[in-house]
Amino acid sequence: MPEASAFWIVEPGRGEIRVAGLTEPGADEVRVRTLRSAISRGTESLVFRGQVPPSQVSVMRCPFQEGEFPGPLKYGYASVGRIEAGPDGWLGRRVFCLYPHQDRYVVPLAAVLEVPDDVPDARAVLAANMETAVNGLWDAAPRLGDRIAVVGAGVVGSLVAALAARLPGTRVELIDPDSRRAGLAARLGCAFAQPSQASRDADLVIHASGSPDGLATALGLAGFEATVLEMSWYGERVVAAPLGEAFHSRRLTLRSSQVGAVATAQRARWTHRRRLALALALLADPVFDALLSGESPFAALPQTLSRLANRPDGELCHAITYP
Repeated sequence: MPEASAFWIVEPGRGEIRVAGLTEPGADEVRVRTLRSAISRGTESLVFRGQVPPSQVSVMRCPFQEGEFPGPLKYGYASVGRIEAGPDGWLGRRVFCLYPHQDRYVVPLAAVLEVPDDVPDARAVLAANMETAVNGLWDAAPRLGDRIAVVGAGVVGSLVAALAARLPGTRVELIDPDSRRAGLAARLGCAFAQPSQASRDADLVIHASGSPDGLATALGLAGFEATVLEMSWYGERVVAAPLGEAFHSRRLTLRSSQVGAVATAQRARWTHRRRLALALALLADPVFDALLSGESPFAALPQTLSRLANRPDGELCHAITYP
């Protein structure tokens, strides 16, 4: 029986690689050998720093989490691997699973989705973030021809902007303080602006910067009776929303979006599994390689996550490779 190794957050700010037990897969289970995983930097940084508020511990559990917040716990949800044991017909298939950072694991067959042939391993790790972007756009409900502002050019914000830019007639502006994101915006088919130069009077504003300043920018860009969709999660931070000045006279709508529930308008027909399958299919477009900005070996994950959680240095999707 092969031995497994898993990344654990031992306590806030400190992680380590631990030996993990493996069982033989049952009749409806598969054993997956991990090829790559990805750090979902926003959420995993908050988890690593121990900033999940007590009121949200049940909501923020990932599907195969072990342990409890703030630690010790095993966390993560972006794993791409190959099935090495399981039902006939599945051996050797590449799959995506919402599993923590671990080099081998056993899960129910229903917990994995096959990665399409036209989606390489490196890009497939974006599936969980793409699923968040899809759900956010469903919540936002953009219309043909809308002027759309996306505040925050991280992975989720960039995915949202790229998808919104595919709607006929829309003008999408990706807004970020980092001028280096201009090239990324161009590759994704969007205009770019820093906050002070951003276009105002937007029909729809989507906020994904994870910062209070970004939320203030988003509210300031919205036109009359526009919607501001808040996709950022702040953990235990208390964030002041600037609802003075023209917030009421412009009759703005501020609403939240969270991937834990399928967007209301789609919920009657879409399951989580169908939504994730759509996310994987959308990643066939090579343009999303622009979001892959670094990788490091699994053995170095304790040091890598510590660095990214405290000094992100402008990285987007950081992948973890496995031997």
